[in-house]
Amino acid sequence: MIELTTGQELALVAEGGEPLTRLQVGLGWDKERTAGFIGTGAPEIDLDASAVEFAGGQLFDLAFFNNLETRDGSVVHLGDNLTGRGEGDDEVLTVDLTRVYERVDTIVFLVTSYQGHSLEWTNNAYCRLVDDQGVELARFTLTGGVPETGLAMAKLVRDGDDWKVQAIGAGI
Repeated sequence: MIELTTGQELALVAEGGEPLTRLQVGLGWDKERTAGFIGTGAPEIDLDASAVEFAGGQLFDLAFFNNLETRDGSVVHLGDNLTGRGEGDDEVLTVDLTRVYERVDTIVFLVTSYQGHSLEWTNNAYCRLVDDQGVELARFTLTGGVPETGLAMAKLVRDGDDWKVQAIGAGI
């Protein structure tokens, strides 16, 4: 597993060198504990994972909590978690790179706050990339909070017949 930093790239290939074709993007978070009575001052935080497909720099399609699947079926959102409670990934997007329309050259993964709270209210927030065998390939950790209400986490970029992931880590 690689802890991604802003701007870092990673080729999406298995240990044997063959291209990876099926991935999961997991988002996890907890609400930030505050100084109030037993942490009651922190609002409930509803983060949402989204994938936005682009073709030649133009919006092509997207998958998010209210549109669970892209038209080609390549990206599927597995359901909306409203609180971040529980262990492990709170929201998951599956990606089948063999089904992505040929014109699509980029898939951007976003994390946004549904109620518009800044990401400073989150704790233990991360986005991770997992292969179809459940092996965590890369992780991007949100440390110290982000003053914006969303974050462009990473993007998948078509590289000939293969794909690579590029960490973005920019607030939106």
